[in-house]
Amino acid sequence: MRYDVVVIGAGPAGMAAAIAAYDEGATVLLLERNSELGGILPQCIHAGFGARRFKKDLPGPLYAYYFVQEIEKRSIDVWLESFVMDISPSRRVTVLSTRGYEEVEARSIVLAMGCRERTRSQLNIPGTHPAGVYTAGTVQRMINREGWMPGKRFVILGSGDIGMIMARRITLEGGEVVRVVEALPYLTGLRRNYVQCLQDFGIPLFLSHTVTRIDGYERVEGVEISPVDENFCADKSKSEWVACDTLLLSVGLIPENELSRRIGVVLDPVIGGPVVDQHGQTSVYGVFAAGNVVHIYDLVDDVSQDGENAGRSAARFARSLAGWQEPSLSVHWRAPIRSVVPQRVFLGEGSEKSLSFFLRVSTPCESSVTLRLKSEKRVFYEKRFPYARPAEMIHVHIEPSPVSHWLQYPPKSLVWEMDYDA
Repeated sequence: MRYDVVVIGAGPAGMAAAIAAYDEGATVLLLERNSELGGILPQCIHAGFGARRFKKDLPGPLYAYYFVQEIEKRSIDVWLESFVMDISPSRRVTVLSTRGYEEVEARSIVLAMGCRERTRSQLNIPGTHPAGVYTAGTVQRMINREGWMPGKRFVILGSGDIGMIMARRITLEGGEVVRVVEALPYLTGLRRNYVQCLQDFGIPLFLSHTVTRIDGYERVEGVEISPVDENFCADKSKSEWVACDTLLLSVGLIPENELSRRIGVVLDPVIGGPVVDQHGQTSVYGVFAAGNVVHIYDLVDDVSQDGENAGRSAARFARSLAGWQEPSLSVHWRAPIRSVVPQRVFLGEGSEKSLSFFLRVSTPCESSVTLRLKSEKRVFYEKRFPYARPAEMIHVHIEPSPVSHWLQYPPKSLVWEMDYDA
């Protein structure tokens, strides 16, 4: 079997990529290892999806349904319960499904595998190993899709968005969240979720605290909570034992890039996703990436937009294999900026209209900041923002794109920098 574009993953990025590639004239195969389309969206029954794309405040399942409808209108081949085992350098995709092993030839590929949660094993929390320790996403699926409560009295470690949203959900379902603890001195989720999910429900948040021991044999009986300093060293003299039967972990998401590594895609060492240009091109010829597999987005609308961009670009690549990937400019950044995507700018056809960047900072800057993109001799973008917070992504859209200028006067480097009051 041969397709112009094979999309791996049918979450918000993958579905948008498949639709955009098809609309660009490509034959498309969408591969999904689960038994339904939508990725994580069907279990996210809270509102907050689609404000930018649909001008509505939608729950996750309805947001996914709109994309499923669009896929069903098109002749896009969809393989569910299909797991990608391997991708060859010539873009032959090996798939394991209920039909057995199959090989598919792709002229281009879009990686849209999403992300996964950090677990207890990655945190090295001392103590026993009883039942009752879950990730936030697992509890979300248990309550919202399977209809049962995994506990009665919860402690939540981490102030990520999923954890705060689940604190509210557990409370609404009759459970008790005795506290949320965060090792950092600031929130790692959006401030709106802190207000709507913790403050509005009277759930206490303890910053600069962490769980230093788990107690219990068959079931969690309690956890030890300790304050930590700026180096995350716990002060055991001030530890407190808190009785609970469930510990919920909301300690960050990791782009799911095992497949990307296997095919040699260069990954960003800070965020863990592929190094890409503004079209989603990775370092492997003909392989594109989009969504949370590249970096963790704040809003699903941006994930879908990223998927559309990569899907459209993959279809154009499939039509004309020449002229892509090179030449490109490397993008650099200085502290307190922690990460920038894309990390490269492709100079060539289709790059002149506009240019978007997503940036995150490493520390909170609560006073106004000035963000600037410059080369050795010229500033191409400069804007003041009221603040910059690690949990909130900064989206910069530059239009018209300066690519035309760079084609004529190639700079040696491009640098993002930020002025702020320390």
